[in-house]
Amino acid sequence: MKENSPPKKPFIKNISWTNEQGKVTLQIENKGIFNFLAQKLLKKPKISYIHLDDFGSFVWTKIDGETDIVAIGKEVEAKFGEKANPLYERLSQYLKTLKSYGFIDFK
Repeated sequence: MKENSPPKKPFIKNISWTNEQGKVTLQIENKGIFNFLAQKLLKKPKISYIHLDDFGSFVWTKIDGETDIVAIGKEVEAKFGEKANPLYERLSQYLKTLKSYGFIDFK
């Protein structure tokens, strides 16, 4: 993050998800011609379910498009303490991974 740039605010793209007892499950529709062929030939499901761990579930529920990365990090630290370390490196990598899959973006 650059010194003078404001902290980025992640937001969830058009993804269906559920939160049951603090565990988030993403519901990803497998679209496109290759997925269509895989569904027909290999019996690939139309919907894939991604179950997030405790850390991922907690962070996911904080992604609202209004809360910046620093504030999310403070909430993660309050909830997980030392278990979250290295906090911002881990949080940054997790958010980059979510973005690379097209699940989130940043304002």
